[in-house]
Amino acid sequence: MSAAPYWPFLVYTDMVFILVAGMIIVSALVGPRHRERVTGEAFESGVPPTGSARLRLSIKFFLIAILFVIFDLELVYIFAWAISIHELGWPGFWGVLVFIFILAAALVYEWRMGSLDWTQRAIDRRLRERREAMARQWKEAEDL
Repeated sequence: MSAAPYWPFLVYTDMVFILVAGMIIVSALVGPRHRERVTGEAFESGVPPTGSARLRLSIKFFLIAILFVIFDLELVYIFAWAISIHELGWPGFWGVLVFIFILAAALVYEWRMGSLDWTQRAIDRRLRERREAMARQWKEAEDL
């Protein structure tokens, strides 16, 4: 196999490595050399930082963020479909309808699982249901 079709890729790779090495060398030569107490602190737009950035957040916030990403990403696909609706015709319409149905089913599933309910009563109810399910499993295991 000839190396002729790969030469642009090799040139590009070499240029990337040269650029990265050059940036590292220039920053080491030109960069600041002083170490003061405030050098390592976070810059908060001129306001001195207070407290630590290490906060314990509830998993609920991460769950909502993941759900937001999932259901927000669908808009990218629906927008692309809306732009090309004339070329796609009826098959494209039925395809996006199935896509929206699957997303709606996922939302209903998340809702039914209680992922969107943050109240303490709902959390206590889910814990009680899990304890009851575990007790039933233990009882069934003892009966065997």
